[in-house]
Formats: sequence, C-alpha cells, structure tokens
Amino acid sequence: MLDQLSSAERASAEDVPQAESLLDFGEREQKISEIIAGILEDEEAAFQPIATLYQDFQVRCRISKLAGGAPDLQTFREKLSVARAGVEKGEMDDGAWAQAELIASELPEDMRGVYLLLAKAAIAKAPCPGNIEIATAYGTRSPGRARWLLSHMEERGFLVCATDLRGNRIVTLTDLGWQTAPGDEAAA
Repeated sequence: MLDQLSSAERASAEDVPQAESLLDFGEREQKISEIIAGILEDEEAAFQPIATLYQDFQVRCRISKLAGGAPDLQTFREKLSVARAGVEKGEMDDGAWAQAELIASELPEDMRGVYLLLAKAAIAKAPCPGNIEIATAYGTRSPGRARWLLSHMEERGFLVCATDLRGNRIVTLTDLGWQTAPGDEAAA
C-alpha cells in the first residue's frame, strides 16, 4: 500500500506511531500503578496537595521512561483515588467494582477515594473503616472532617450510616445495596 502513495504521503504515513498492543497497555497500566503506590508509600503523601503529588508522579514517570509519558492530571486523580482506597487489581469482581467506580465518578474527585474505600470494605464484608482511615483517604488528618464527609455523602444519597447495638458504625452504599460489617469509628 505504501508503494502506491506519493513520497509526501508515504513519509507522513511512516511518521504515524503505531497503536500500542494490549500487552504494552497492560504493562503501562501496571507501571503507572507501581509508581502511584511508590508515591503513597510515603506517609505524608496522603496529606499533600494533588498538584504536588502529580508533579512527583510526572518526575517518576520520566525516570522510569514510561512509554507514552505520564497520563494527564485527570487520569492521575482517578488512579490516585483508587490507590488511596487500597484496592488491588484482581482483588475485586471486575463487574461489581466497575459499578462502584461509576457511582463514585458522580462524587467530587476528593471524595471518590473514600467512597471506593467504603465499597471495598462492603464487598469484602469487612468492618467499616474508622475515621482516621477515612480521613487519610480524603487527604486530611482530621477525624471530624471524616465524620463530616460521611454525613455530606449521606445527605447527597450515596450512603446511609447506622450504628449497631454496640455503637459500631455500619455504612450502606445505597446505589449498590452493599453494606459494611460493623466497625469502630475510633479505630486507628
């Protein structure tokens, strides 16, 4: 086909990069996840502004020679939310998790990680995360801010908080019908 094109058309056709294979895409996504996990290994990363984390991410992508360069800021924010929720690929049913991510996408970016953290606990039938864990996923150290966040999400209809007879918090994700096991909100 190239021999039927003019020399100018042939040069431009040869300059067009070929699409990445699915294997390359999978390796790229794995590398991005590893870079974000590396950033979050620093305990202070949970409390840094997104701009600072993204700048660090871009540098790490260049250092690792990530094919195609660093993803844009929006993609980074989405992947960071999932990473902050502590979700490992293959750990969840893909269909159920995709549904949780879809609902989380309706929330402001800074709240998505908290919703996904709660979804992870509900899928696993694990205890509801404590205020400190929720606050960290939100990017703050304030347990009061975590309580505010849950009540704000409850007011918007994303979840319902209840307590059992022992005073442990149970969160039900209304759109999914999933519920966490009772958990101590003061747990570290």
